[in-house]
Amino acid sequence: MTKLHFTAARDAAQALADMRARHDDVGPEAADVIVALGGDGLMLQTLHAFTGKGKPIYGMNLGSVGFLMNEYRQENLLERLAAAEKAEIHPLKMQAHGAAGVTEARAFNEVSLLRETRQAAKIRIMVDGKPRISELICDGVMVATPAGSTAYNLSAHGPILPIDAALLALTPISAFRPRRWRGALLPHRAKVRFEILESVKRPVSAVADDFEVRDVSAVDVAEDRSISMTMLYDAGHNLDERILSEQFSD
Repeated sequence: MTKLHFTAARDAAQALADMRARHDDVGPEAADVIVALGGDGLMLQTLHAFTGKGKPIYGMNLGSVGFLMNEYRQENLLERLAAAEKAEIHPLKMQAHGAAGVTEARAFNEVSLLRETRQAAKIRIMVDGKPRISELICDGVMVATPAGSTAYNLSAHGPILPIDAALLALTPISAFRPRRWRGALLPHRAKVRFEILESVKRPVSAVADDFEVRDVSAVDVAEDRSISMTMLYDAGHNLDERILSEQFSD
């Protein structure tokens, strides 16, 4: 029998109690599968908490959007898990340079650079060591994974990527100059470097999912293929299908 460990958002305490009344919670170390009860934010927290643990994660939606989650139902959990389809995802590795040195973090959705004040940011973009945009004047810019392409990236009018696409989305946030630049699709092996211009006058923060570094001078972003996480989805409702459906929604 599949051994389970449950984790839940703060407002999902009753659902957590209901599930534990139906199934033994063997704890995170002994579990075969981690069941996350909440929304997409909880799924990201769970992915970070279990990075490198080799535990597949099955989420059930008790949040608002729940794009990364399955439908919440108390019944037939073990049967759903037995029939579940897998999605393998890899995070981005962020190296943020600042006065205190280099800070590393990982992101399963996106690494975003954001202006800290009323003044627009000025950012130079390098891809694999080659200058691509000498000066992007903007509110910010991000690199998104396929799993994160339907989140902040989509809100910023970035492209939706199939979950198994060997691509990353490079997407500006409210770009002023170059005015017509809409972003770019990059091979997943690309190494992106953002250099902050006029960093004292126009300070910029770097955010890897929910981890923020303030007042950065440069940020390096690349996919980390050494880390692979498995997400489980109900048969016929996998992440590929969700991403495809999102492209036809209004």
